[in-house]
Amino acid sequence: MSPGNDSEKVKNIKKDKNTTLDDIRTVASKIGLDEKDLILYGQHKAKIRSESLEAKKQEKTGKLILVTATTPTPFGEGKTTISIGLSMALWEEGKKSIVALREPSLGPVFGIKGGATGGGQTMVQPMDEINLHFTGDFHAVTSAHNLLSAMTDASVFHGNPLGIDQTRILWPRTIDMNDRALRKIIIGLEAFKSGPMREESFVITPASEIMAILGLSRSYDDLKERLGNIMVGLTKEKRGIYVKELRAEGSMGALLKDAMLPNLVQTSDRSPAVVHTGPFGNIAHGTCSLAAIDAALSLSEYAVVEAGFGSDLGAEKFLNIVSPQIGRGPDAAVIVTTARSLKFHGGVGKNDLKEENTAAIQKGFDNVRAHVHLMRDVFGLPVVIAINRFPHDTDREIEVLSGLLEKESLRFAVADGFAKGADGLTDVARKVIQLTKETESNYAPVYTTDTPLIEKIDTVAKKVYGASEVEYSRKAIRLLDLYEKIGFGKLYICMAKTQYSISDQASMKGWPRDFKLRIDDIRVKSGAGFIVPLCGDIMEMPGLPKEPAAWNVTVDENGKITGLF
Repeated sequence: MSPGNDSEKVKNIKKDKNTTLDDIRTVASKIGLDEKDLILYGQHKAKIRSESLEAKKQEKTGKLILVTATTPTPFGEGKTTISIGLSMALWEEGKKSIVALREPSLGPVFGIKGGATGGGQTMVQPMDEINLHFTGDFHAVTSAHNLLSAMTDASVFHGNPLGIDQTRILWPRTIDMNDRALRKIIIGLEAFKSGPMREESFVITPASEIMAILGLSRSYDDLKERLGNIMVGLTKEKRGIYVKELRAEGSMGALLKDAMLPNLVQTSDRSPAVVHTGPFGNIAHGTCSLAAIDAALSLSEYAVVEAGFGSDLGAEKFLNIVSPQIGRGPDAAVIVTTARSLKFHGGVGKNDLKEENTAAIQKGFDNVRAHVHLMRDVFGLPVVIAINRFPHDTDREIEVLSGLLEKESLRFAVADGFAKGADGLTDVARKVIQLTKETESNYAPVYTTDTPLIEKIDTVAKKVYGASEVEYSRKAIRLLDLYEKIGFGKLYICMAKTQYSISDQASMKGWPRDFKLRIDDIRVKSGAGFIVPLCGDIMEMPGLPKEPAAWNVTVDENGKITGLF
Protein backbone atom coordinates (compact mmCIF):
# COMPACT_ATOMS: atom_id res chain seq x y z
CA MET A 1 0.00 0.00 0.00
CA SER A 2 1.06 3.62 -0.37
CA PRO A 3 1.33 5.61 2.87
CA GLY A 4 -1.62 7.90 2.10
CA ASN A 5 -3.64 8.76 5.21
CA ASP A 6 -1.75 6.16 7.24
CA SER A 7 1.58 7.98 7.02
CA GLU A 8 1.21 10.09 10.14
CA LYS A 9 -0.27 7.18 12.10
CA VAL A 10 2.71 5.02 11.13
CA LYS A 11 5.20 7.79 11.81
CA ASN A 12 3.75 8.63 15.21
CA ILE A 13 3.91 5.16 16.78
CA LYS A 14 5.43 5.99 20.18
CA LYS A 15 8.37 4.11 21.58
CA ASP A 16 9.88 3.95 25.01
CA LYS A 17 12.85 1.66 25.47
CA ASN A 18 12.16 1.43 29.20
CA THR A 19 8.61 0.08 28.96
CA THR A 20 7.54 -3.50 28.56
CA LEU A 21 6.97 -5.05 25.16
CA ASP A 22 3.65 -4.69 23.39
CA ASP A 23 1.23 -7.59 23.43
CA ILE A 24 1.86 -9.44 20.17
CA ARG A 25 -1.78 -8.87 19.17
CA THR A 26 -1.11 -5.12 19.26
CA VAL A 27 1.95 -5.60 17.06
CA ALA A 28 -0.09 -7.69 14.62
CA SER A 29 -2.76 -5.00 14.38
CA LYS A 30 -0.18 -2.59 12.91
CA ILE A 31 0.02 -4.76 9.78
CA GLY A 32 -3.65 -5.66 9.47
CA LEU A 33 -3.71 -8.92 11.42
CA ASP A 34 -5.94 -9.72 14.37
CA GLU A 35 -6.11 -12.51 16.92
CA LYS A 36 -7.88 -14.95 14.63
CA ASP A 37 -4.85 -14.76 12.29
CA LEU A 38 -2.46 -15.85 15.04
CA ILE A 39 -1.46 -18.86 17.09
CA LEU A 40 -0.28 -17.30 20.34
CA TYR A 41 2.90 -18.47 22.08
CA GLY A 42 2.49 -16.45 25.23
CA GLN A 43 2.16 -12.67 25.24
CA HIS A 44 5.03 -11.69 22.95
CA LYS A 45 5.32 -14.39 20.27
CA ALA A 46 2.90 -15.80 17.73
CA LYS A 47 2.77 -17.83 14.57
CA ILE A 48 0.81 -16.46 11.63
CA ARG A 49 -1.81 -18.88 10.34
CA SER A 50 -1.22 -20.08 6.79
CA GLU A 51 -4.80 -19.40 5.71
CA SER A 52 -4.49 -15.79 6.86
CA LEU A 53 -1.32 -15.29 4.84
CA GLU A 54 -2.83 -16.97 1.81
CA ALA A 55 -5.77 -14.56 1.90
CA LYS A 56 -3.46 -11.53 2.05
CA LYS A 57 -0.77 -12.42 -0.49
CA GLN A 58 -2.76 -11.93 -3.66
CA GLU A 59 -0.55 -8.99 -4.52
CA LYS A 60 2.93 -8.88 -3.06
CA THR A 61 3.27 -5.15 -3.62
CA GLY A 62 5.90 -4.23 -1.02
CA LYS A 63 9.40 -3.15 -1.96
CA LEU A 64 11.94 -5.90 -1.33
CA ILE A 65 15.20 -4.69 0.25
CA LEU A 66 18.02 -7.24 0.52
CA VAL A 67 20.54 -6.55 3.29
CA THR A 68 23.95 -8.08 2.69
CA ALA A 69 27.53 -7.21 3.62
CA THR A 70 31.15 -7.02 2.69
CA THR A 71 33.30 -9.98 3.74
CA PRO A 72 33.01 -10.25 7.54
CA THR A 73 35.50 -10.70 10.33
CA PRO A 74 34.96 -13.70 12.65
CA PHE A 75 32.98 -11.38 14.96
CA GLY A 76 30.33 -10.38 12.40
CA GLU A 77 29.68 -6.82 11.20
CA GLY A 78 26.20 -6.16 12.61
CA LYS A 79 24.15 -7.01 9.54
CA THR A 80 21.20 -8.16 11.64
CA THR A 81 21.30 -4.94 13.67
CA ILE A 82 21.29 -2.91 10.46
CA SER A 83 18.37 -4.90 9.04
CA ILE A 84 16.28 -4.41 12.19
CA GLY A 85 17.24 -0.75 12.53
CA LEU A 86 16.45 -0.04 8.88
CA SER A 87 12.96 -1.44 9.31
CA MET A 88 12.49 0.60 12.48
CA ALA A 89 13.72 3.75 10.71
CA LEU A 90 11.37 3.17 7.77
CA TRP A 91 8.47 3.30 10.24
CA GLU A 92 9.85 6.61 11.50
CA GLU A 93 9.76 7.85 7.90
CA GLY A 94 6.08 6.93 7.60
CA LYS A 95 6.55 3.62 5.79
CA LYS A 96 5.09 0.34 6.98
CA SER A 97 7.96 -2.12 7.12
CA ILE A 98 8.58 -5.68 8.24
CA VAL A 99 12.05 -7.08 8.81
CA ALA A 100 12.30 -10.77 7.90
CA LEU A 101 15.15 -12.63 9.60
CA ARG A 102 16.45 -16.14 10.14
CA GLU A 103 16.10 -17.82 13.50
CA PRO A 104 19.27 -18.08 15.61
CA SER A 105 21.12 -21.37 15.90
CA LEU A 106 22.31 -22.53 19.31
CA GLY A 107 25.71 -23.26 17.76
CA PRO A 108 26.69 -19.59 17.26
CA VAL A 109 24.64 -18.48 20.30
CA PHE A 110 26.95 -20.51 22.55
CA GLY A 111 29.97 -20.25 20.25
CA ILE A 112 31.81 -17.13 19.18
CA LYS A 113 29.28 -14.90 17.42
CA GLY A 114 26.54 -15.00 20.04
CA GLY A 115 22.86 -14.58 19.21
CA ALA A 116 21.18 -13.25 16.09
CA THR A 117 18.66 -10.77 17.44
CA GLY A 118 20.58 -7.52 16.87
CA GLY A 119 22.04 -5.51 19.70
CA GLY A 120 21.82 -2.45 21.92
CA GLN A 121 18.82 -0.28 21.05
CA THR A 122 18.13 -2.27 17.87
CA MET A 123 16.86 -5.78 18.52
CA VAL A 124 14.05 -8.22 17.94
CA GLN A 125 12.30 -9.19 21.15
CA PRO A 126 11.99 -11.18 23.36
CA MET A 127 15.66 -11.74 22.56
CA ASP A 128 16.40 -14.42 25.16
CA GLU A 129 13.50 -16.59 23.99
CA ILE A 130 14.26 -16.06 20.28
CA ASN A 131 17.94 -16.94 20.80
CA LEU A 132 17.14 -20.10 22.77
CA HIS A 133 14.08 -22.32 22.24
CA PHE A 134 11.79 -19.72 20.58
CA THR A 135 8.70 -21.54 19.23
CA GLY A 136 10.43 -24.91 18.84
CA ASP A 137 11.06 -24.75 15.08
CA PHE A 138 14.70 -25.87 15.34
CA HIS A 139 13.72 -28.73 17.63
CA ALA A 140 11.08 -29.82 15.11
CA VAL A 141 13.64 -29.78 12.28
CA THR A 142 16.11 -31.75 14.39
CA SER A 143 13.45 -34.32 15.32
CA ALA A 144 12.21 -34.76 11.74
CA HIS A 145 15.77 -35.13 10.49
CA ASN A 146 16.72 -37.74 13.08
CA LEU A 147 13.46 -39.62 12.60
CA LEU A 148 14.55 -40.15 9.00
CA SER A 149 17.99 -41.31 10.19
CA ALA A 150 16.34 -43.84 12.50
CA MET A 151 13.93 -45.07 9.82
CA THR A 152 16.77 -45.49 7.32
CA ASP A 153 18.82 -47.60 9.73
CA ALA A 154 15.73 -49.54 10.79
CA SER A 155 15.02 -50.45 7.17
CA VAL A 156 18.56 -51.81 6.80
CA PHE A 157 18.30 -53.71 10.11
CA HIS A 158 14.98 -55.34 9.17
CA GLY A 159 16.19 -57.16 6.08
CA ASN A 160 17.09 -54.13 3.95
CA PRO A 161 14.11 -54.53 1.55
CA LEU A 162 15.13 -51.48 -0.50
CA GLY A 163 18.64 -52.77 -1.07
CA ILE A 164 20.40 -49.76 0.42
CA ASP A 165 24.16 -50.01 0.09
CA GLN A 166 25.37 -49.49 3.66
CA THR A 167 28.53 -47.80 2.35
CA ARG A 168 26.43 -45.30 0.39
CA ILE A 169 23.99 -44.03 3.01
CA LEU A 170 24.08 -40.26 2.40
CA TRP A 171 21.77 -39.08 5.16
CA PRO A 172 23.64 -37.90 8.31
CA ARG A 173 22.29 -37.12 11.75
CA THR A 174 21.91 -33.62 13.17
CA ILE A 175 22.12 -31.59 16.36
CA ASP A 176 21.85 -27.82 16.87
CA MET A 177 25.13 -27.42 18.69
CA ASN A 178 28.75 -26.84 17.73
CA ASP A 179 30.19 -30.27 18.52
CA ARG A 180 33.30 -31.19 16.55
CA ALA A 181 33.44 -34.65 18.17
CA LEU A 182 30.36 -35.64 16.16
CA ARG A 183 31.78 -34.84 12.73
CA LYS A 184 32.69 -38.50 12.23
CA ILE A 185 31.52 -41.33 14.50
CA ILE A 186 30.96 -45.09 14.42
CA ILE A 187 27.50 -46.53 15.02
CA GLY A 188 26.22 -50.10 15.37
CA LEU A 189 28.87 -51.44 17.76
CA GLU A 190 26.62 -54.41 18.64
CA ALA A 191 25.55 -55.37 15.15
CA PHE A 192 23.13 -58.12 16.20
CA LYS A 193 21.27 -55.59 18.40
CA SER A 194 21.98 -52.25 16.75
CA GLY A 195 22.39 -52.96 13.05
CA PRO A 196 25.53 -53.05 10.93
CA MET A 197 28.53 -51.10 12.19
CA ARG A 198 29.29 -48.17 9.91
CA GLU A 199 30.75 -44.70 9.82
CA GLU A 200 28.25 -41.90 10.51
CA SER A 201 28.41 -38.12 10.68
CA PHE A 202 26.49 -35.20 12.18
CA VAL A 203 25.73 -31.83 10.62
CA ILE A 204 24.54 -28.83 12.57
CA THR A 205 20.77 -28.30 12.29
CA PRO A 206 21.03 -25.14 10.11
CA ALA A 207 22.87 -27.31 7.56
CA SER A 208 20.13 -29.96 7.57
CA GLU A 209 18.29 -30.41 4.30
CA ILE A 210 15.09 -30.38 6.37
CA MET A 211 15.82 -26.77 7.35
CA ALA A 212 16.24 -25.82 3.70
CA ILE A 213 13.06 -27.66 2.72
CA LEU A 214 11.10 -25.99 5.51
CA GLY A 215 12.24 -22.59 4.30
CA LEU A 216 11.43 -23.24 0.64
CA SER A 217 8.08 -25.04 0.96
CA ARG A 218 4.91 -23.11 0.06
CA SER A 219 2.29 -25.52 1.46
CA TYR A 220 1.96 -28.76 3.41
CA ASP A 221 1.60 -30.71 0.16
CA ASP A 222 4.75 -29.04 -1.17
CA LEU A 223 6.51 -29.84 2.10
CA LYS A 224 5.62 -33.53 1.93
CA GLU A 225 6.57 -33.76 -1.75
CA ARG A 226 9.96 -32.20 -1.06
CA LEU A 227 10.51 -34.45 1.95
CA GLY A 228 9.59 -37.48 -0.15
CA ASN A 229 12.15 -36.46 -2.81
CA ILE A 230 15.10 -36.51 -0.38
CA MET A 231 17.66 -39.06 -1.55
CA VAL A 232 18.93 -40.89 1.54
CA GLY A 233 21.34 -43.23 -0.21
CA LEU A 234 22.15 -45.45 -3.16
CA THR A 235 21.92 -49.13 -4.00
CA LYS A 236 24.98 -51.06 -5.15
CA GLU A 237 23.74 -50.36 -8.69
CA LYS A 238 23.78 -46.63 -7.85
CA ARG A 239 20.03 -46.21 -7.95
CA GLY A 240 18.79 -43.50 -5.64
CA ILE A 241 16.73 -44.44 -2.57
CA TYR A 242 14.21 -41.77 -1.55
CA VAL A 243 12.26 -40.90 1.57
CA LYS A 244 8.97 -41.75 -0.13
CA GLU A 245 10.23 -45.35 -0.46
CA LEU A 246 10.79 -45.41 3.30
CA ARG A 247 7.27 -43.99 3.77
CA ALA A 248 8.68 -41.34 6.11
CA GLU A 249 7.45 -38.07 4.56
CA GLY A 250 4.08 -38.14 6.33
CA SER A 251 5.43 -38.50 9.86
CA MET A 252 8.22 -36.01 9.16
CA GLY A 253 5.66 -33.53 7.85
CA ALA A 254 3.56 -34.04 10.98
CA LEU A 255 6.54 -33.07 13.15
CA LEU A 256 6.97 -29.92 11.04
CA LYS A 257 3.30 -28.87 11.01
CA ASP A 258 3.66 -25.83 13.27
CA ALA A 259 7.25 -25.14 12.25
CA MET A 260 5.92 -24.36 8.74
CA LEU A 261 4.25 -21.19 10.05
CA PRO A 262 6.29 -17.95 10.27
CA ASN A 263 6.87 -16.38 13.68
CA LEU A 264 5.74 -12.84 14.47
CA VAL A 265 7.71 -10.88 17.08
CA GLN A 266 8.63 -7.21 17.54
CA THR A 267 11.58 -4.86 17.34
CA SER A 268 12.90 -2.59 20.10
CA ASP A 269 10.46 0.04 18.77
CA ARG A 270 7.61 -2.48 18.87
CA SER A 271 7.28 -2.59 15.10
CA PRO A 272 6.63 -6.04 13.57
CA ALA A 273 9.31 -8.56 12.66
CA VAL A 274 8.99 -12.03 11.14
CA VAL A 275 11.65 -14.55 12.18
CA HIS A 276 11.51 -17.97 10.54
CA THR A 277 13.88 -20.85 9.64
CA GLY A 278 17.64 -20.63 9.92
CA PRO A 279 19.82 -22.06 7.13
CA PHE A 280 23.47 -21.00 7.40
CA GLY A 281 24.82 -18.79 4.62
CA ASN A 282 28.12 -20.60 4.10
CA ILE A 283 26.85 -24.21 3.98
CA ALA A 284 23.18 -23.66 3.08
CA HIS A 285 21.16 -20.96 1.28
CA GLY A 286 21.27 -18.46 4.13
CA THR A 287 17.91 -16.65 4.17
CA CYS A 288 14.62 -16.80 6.06
CA SER A 289 11.68 -18.76 4.68
CA LEU A 290 9.65 -17.99 1.58
CA ALA A 291 6.64 -17.82 3.92
CA ALA A 292 8.34 -15.07 5.94
CA ILE A 293 9.25 -13.13 2.81
CA ASP A 294 5.72 -13.52 1.42
CA ALA A 295 4.33 -12.24 4.72
CA ALA A 296 6.63 -9.21 4.74
CA LEU A 297 5.85 -8.35 1.12
CA SER A 298 2.11 -8.80 1.54
CA LEU A 299 1.67 -6.93 4.81
CA SER A 300 4.01 -3.95 4.40
CA GLU A 301 5.42 -1.36 2.03
CA TYR A 302 9.03 -2.38 2.65
CA ALA A 303 10.16 -5.95 3.28
CA VAL A 304 13.69 -5.87 4.71
CA VAL A 305 15.31 -9.30 4.27
CA GLU A 306 18.74 -10.25 5.58
CA ALA A 307 21.00 -12.70 3.77
CA GLY A 308 23.81 -14.57 5.51
CA PHE A 309 27.46 -13.45 5.56
CA GLY A 310 28.81 -11.46 2.57
CA SER A 311 27.15 -10.84 -0.78
CA ASP A 312 29.17 -13.69 -2.31
CA LEU A 313 27.34 -16.15 -0.04
CA GLY A 314 23.84 -15.39 1.29
CA ALA A 315 23.04 -12.73 -1.32
CA GLU A 316 24.29 -14.86 -4.22
CA LYS A 317 22.11 -17.74 -3.09
CA PHE A 318 19.16 -15.45 -2.47
CA LEU A 319 19.45 -14.11 -6.01
CA ASN A 320 20.14 -17.42 -7.76
CA ILE A 321 18.00 -19.81 -5.67
CA VAL A 322 15.42 -17.90 -3.61
CA SER A 323 14.38 -15.01 -5.86
CA PRO A 324 13.40 -17.29 -8.77
CA GLN A 325 11.08 -19.13 -6.36
CA ILE A 326 9.63 -15.90 -4.98
CA GLY A 327 8.97 -14.81 -8.55
CA ARG A 328 10.81 -11.49 -8.26
CA GLY A 329 14.12 -9.97 -7.31
CA PRO A 330 14.97 -7.27 -4.78
CA ASP A 331 14.28 -3.62 -5.53
CA ALA A 332 17.60 -2.64 -3.92
CA ALA A 333 20.50 -4.01 -1.89
CA VAL A 334 21.98 -2.52 1.28
CA ILE A 335 25.62 -3.53 1.68
CA VAL A 336 26.79 -3.29 5.28
CA THR A 337 30.44 -2.55 5.83
CA THR A 338 32.56 -1.54 8.81
CA ALA A 339 35.90 0.08 9.48
CA ARG A 340 36.73 -3.10 11.39
CA SER A 341 36.14 -5.39 8.40
CA LEU A 342 38.19 -3.21 6.06
CA LYS A 343 41.07 -3.09 8.53
CA PHE A 344 40.85 -6.89 8.64
CA HIS A 345 41.11 -7.00 4.84
CA GLY A 346 43.90 -4.47 5.00
CA GLY A 347 46.05 -6.89 6.96
CA VAL A 348 45.25 -6.07 10.61
CA GLY A 349 45.10 -9.05 12.97
CA LYS A 350 41.97 -9.92 14.97
CA ASN A 351 43.44 -8.68 18.23
CA ASP A 352 44.29 -5.22 16.86
CA LEU A 353 41.05 -4.33 15.08
CA LYS A 354 40.00 -1.78 17.73
CA GLU A 355 43.11 0.33 17.12
CA GLU A 356 42.89 3.25 14.68
CA ASN A 357 44.43 2.36 11.31
CA THR A 358 43.29 4.47 8.34
CA ALA A 359 45.99 3.05 6.08
CA ALA A 360 44.55 -0.46 6.55
CA ILE A 361 41.05 0.85 5.71
CA GLN A 362 42.37 2.27 2.45
CA LYS A 363 44.15 -0.98 1.68
CA GLY A 364 41.11 -3.10 2.51
CA PHE A 365 38.64 -0.93 0.58
CA ASP A 366 38.98 -3.16 -2.46
CA ASN A 367 36.66 -5.55 -0.64
CA VAL A 368 33.89 -2.93 -0.82
CA ARG A 369 34.49 -2.51 -4.54
CA ALA A 370 34.20 -6.27 -5.00
CA HIS A 371 30.81 -6.53 -3.28
CA VAL A 372 29.44 -3.45 -5.04
CA HIS A 373 30.52 -4.98 -8.34
CA LEU A 374 28.78 -8.21 -7.45
CA MET A 375 25.46 -6.67 -6.43
CA ARG A 376 25.33 -3.82 -8.96
CA ASP A 377 27.18 -5.08 -12.03
CA VAL A 378 26.66 -8.85 -11.86
CA PHE A 379 23.11 -9.01 -10.45
CA GLY A 380 21.81 -5.59 -11.52
CA LEU A 381 20.68 -4.23 -8.14
CA PRO A 382 20.73 -0.57 -7.06
CA VAL A 383 23.00 -0.28 -4.01
CA VAL A 384 23.23 1.70 -0.78
CA ILE A 385 26.25 1.28 1.50
CA ALA A 386 25.60 1.33 5.26
CA ILE A 387 28.69 2.05 7.37
CA ASN A 388 27.92 0.32 10.65
CA ARG A 389 29.74 2.36 13.26
CA PHE A 390 31.18 0.60 16.30
CA PRO A 391 32.08 2.42 19.56
CA HIS A 392 35.81 1.94 18.94
CA ASP A 393 35.70 3.46 15.44
CA THR A 394 37.38 6.87 15.40
CA ASP A 395 36.03 9.93 13.62
CA ARG A 396 39.07 9.87 11.36
CA GLU A 397 38.42 6.27 10.31
CA ILE A 398 34.80 7.07 9.42
CA GLU A 399 35.93 10.16 7.50
CA VAL A 400 38.45 8.15 5.48
CA LEU A 401 35.93 5.42 4.69
CA SER A 402 33.28 7.99 3.74
CA GLY A 403 35.77 9.73 1.47
CA LEU A 404 36.58 6.48 -0.32
CA LEU A 405 32.87 5.83 -0.92
CA GLU A 406 32.38 9.39 -2.21
CA LYS A 407 35.21 8.91 -4.72
CA GLU A 408 33.40 5.83 -6.03
CA SER A 409 30.17 7.92 -6.40
CA LEU A 410 28.31 5.46 -4.15
CA ARG A 411 25.23 6.24 -2.08
CA PHE A 412 26.08 5.67 1.54
CA ALA A 413 25.19 6.64 5.08
CA VAL A 414 26.72 6.09 8.50
CA ALA A 415 24.58 3.88 10.76
CA ASP A 416 24.61 3.73 14.55
CA GLY A 417 21.59 1.61 15.38
CA PHE A 418 23.26 -0.11 18.32
CA ALA A 419 23.49 3.14 20.30
CA LYS A 420 20.65 5.19 18.79
CA GLY A 421 18.03 2.71 17.58
CA ALA A 422 15.90 3.91 14.66
CA ASP A 423 17.46 7.38 14.83
CA GLY A 424 20.80 5.81 13.99
CA LEU A 425 19.43 4.41 10.72
CA THR A 426 17.43 7.45 9.54
CA ASP A 427 19.93 8.41 6.85
CA VAL A 428 20.11 4.84 5.55
CA ALA A 429 16.30 4.61 5.42
CA ARG A 430 16.01 7.88 3.52
CA LYS A 431 18.65 6.76 1.04
CA VAL A 432 16.77 3.48 0.50
CA ILE A 433 13.44 5.26 -0.04
CA GLN A 434 15.04 7.69 -2.48
CA LEU A 435 16.86 4.92 -4.33
CA THR A 436 13.74 2.79 -4.82
CA LYS A 437 11.88 5.83 -6.16
CA GLU A 438 14.59 6.89 -8.60
CA THR A 439 16.22 3.65 -9.78
CA GLU A 440 14.79 0.48 -11.27
CA SER A 441 16.30 -2.87 -10.43
CA ASN A 442 17.72 -4.84 -13.36
CA TYR A 443 17.94 -8.06 -11.37
CA ALA A 444 18.70 -11.30 -13.19
CA PRO A 445 20.19 -14.60 -11.91
CA VAL A 446 23.52 -15.62 -13.41
CA TYR A 447 22.38 -19.05 -14.62
CA THR A 448 19.23 -20.91 -15.55
CA THR A 449 18.25 -24.31 -14.18
CA ASP A 450 18.58 -25.79 -17.67
CA THR A 451 22.34 -25.22 -17.57
CA PRO A 452 24.35 -28.41 -16.84
CA LEU A 453 25.58 -28.71 -13.26
CA ILE A 454 29.28 -28.23 -14.00
CA GLU A 455 28.53 -25.11 -16.05
CA LYS A 456 26.44 -23.68 -13.19
CA ILE A 457 29.34 -24.21 -10.80
CA ASP A 458 31.80 -22.66 -13.23
CA THR A 459 29.49 -19.66 -13.74
CA VAL A 460 29.20 -18.93 -10.02
CA ALA A 461 32.92 -19.50 -9.46
CA LYS A 462 34.03 -17.23 -12.28
CA LYS A 463 31.28 -14.63 -12.60
CA VAL A 464 30.49 -14.21 -8.90
CA TYR A 465 33.73 -15.07 -7.09
CA GLY A 466 36.12 -14.01 -9.85
CA ALA A 467 37.97 -17.34 -10.11
CA SER A 468 39.97 -17.93 -13.27
CA GLU A 469 39.65 -21.69 -13.06
CA VAL A 470 37.72 -24.39 -11.19
CA GLU A 471 39.60 -27.50 -10.12
CA TYR A 472 37.51 -30.59 -9.33
CA SER A 473 38.62 -33.59 -7.33
CA ARG A 474 38.09 -36.97 -8.97
CA LYS A 475 35.34 -37.66 -6.44
CA ALA A 476 33.53 -34.41 -7.29
CA ILE A 477 33.65 -35.13 -11.04
CA ARG A 478 32.37 -38.66 -10.46
CA LEU A 479 29.47 -37.43 -8.32
CA LEU A 480 28.49 -34.66 -10.72
CA ASP A 481 28.33 -37.19 -13.54
CA LEU A 482 26.28 -39.56 -11.36
CA TYR A 483 23.82 -36.87 -10.29
CA GLU A 484 23.32 -35.72 -13.88
CA LYS A 485 22.52 -39.32 -14.85
CA ILE A 486 20.14 -39.79 -11.91
CA GLY A 487 18.20 -36.73 -13.08
CA PHE A 488 19.40 -33.89 -10.88
CA GLY A 489 20.79 -31.76 -13.70
CA LYS A 490 18.16 -29.04 -13.33
CA LEU A 491 18.78 -28.42 -9.63
CA TYR A 492 20.15 -25.12 -8.33
CA ILE A 493 23.74 -24.78 -7.10
CA CYS A 494 24.30 -23.92 -3.41
CA MET A 495 28.04 -23.38 -2.95
CA ALA A 496 29.54 -24.20 0.46
CA LYS A 497 32.69 -22.20 1.11
CA THR A 498 34.46 -20.02 3.65
CA GLN A 499 32.73 -16.80 4.67
CA TYR A 500 36.04 -15.04 5.32
CA SER A 501 37.00 -14.53 1.68
CA ILE A 502 35.25 -14.10 -1.66
CA SER A 503 37.48 -16.96 -2.75
CA ASP A 504 37.52 -20.45 -1.25
CA GLN A 505 40.63 -19.64 0.83
CA ALA A 506 40.15 -17.66 4.04
CA SER A 507 43.65 -16.20 3.75
CA MET A 508 42.82 -14.37 0.50
CA LYS A 509 41.59 -10.96 1.63
CA GLY A 510 40.24 -7.93 -0.22
CA TRP A 511 39.17 -8.65 -3.80
CA PRO A 512 40.86 -11.91 -4.87
CA ARG A 513 41.46 -12.24 -8.60
CA ASP A 514 42.66 -14.97 -10.95
CA PHE A 515 42.62 -17.72 -8.35
CA LYS A 516 41.82 -21.41 -8.73
CA LEU A 517 38.65 -22.53 -6.92
CA ARG A 518 38.77 -26.08 -5.60
CA ILE A 519 35.70 -28.35 -5.44
CA ASP A 520 36.48 -31.33 -3.19
CA ASP A 521 33.10 -32.98 -2.74
CA ILE A 522 29.45 -32.75 -3.76
CA ARG A 523 26.32 -33.10 -1.63
CA VAL A 524 22.88 -33.57 -3.13
CA LYS A 525 19.82 -31.98 -1.50
CA SER A 526 17.23 -33.29 -3.93
CA GLY A 527 14.28 -32.41 -1.71
CA ALA A 528 15.46 -28.83 -1.28
CA GLY A 529 16.18 -28.66 -4.99
CA PHE A 530 19.90 -27.94 -5.03
CA ILE A 531 23.35 -29.47 -5.31
CA VAL A 532 25.98 -28.41 -2.74
CA PRO A 533 29.58 -28.25 -4.01
CA LEU A 534 32.03 -28.18 -1.08
CA CYS A 535 34.82 -25.72 -1.79
CA GLY A 536 38.07 -26.48 -0.02
CA ASP A 537 38.09 -27.16 3.71
CA ILE A 538 34.47 -26.41 4.60
CA MET A 539 32.78 -28.13 7.53
CA GLU A 540 29.09 -28.85 8.07
CA MET A 541 29.62 -29.22 11.82
CA PRO A 542 31.45 -26.33 13.53
CA GLY A 543 33.26 -26.61 16.87
CA LEU A 544 33.21 -24.46 19.99
CA PRO A 545 36.05 -21.95 20.46
CA LYS A 546 38.46 -22.03 23.39
CA GLU A 547 36.42 -19.33 25.16
CA PRO A 548 32.79 -19.96 24.11
CA ALA A 549 29.99 -17.44 24.56
CA ALA A 550 28.32 -20.13 26.69
CA TRP A 551 30.64 -19.12 29.55
CA ASN A 552 28.71 -15.87 29.93
CA VAL A 553 25.15 -17.24 29.90
CA THR A 554 23.30 -18.03 33.11
CA VAL A 555 19.89 -17.92 34.77
CA ASP A 556 19.25 -16.33 38.19
CA GLU A 557 16.98 -17.53 40.99
CA ASN A 558 14.08 -15.55 39.49
CA GLY A 559 14.43 -17.28 36.13
CA LYS A 560 16.00 -14.28 34.38
CA ILE A 561 18.52 -15.24 31.70
CA THR A 562 21.60 -13.05 31.32
CA GLY A 563 24.78 -13.13 29.25
CA LEU A 564 23.21 -13.57 25.81
CA PHE A 565 24.38 -11.11 23.19
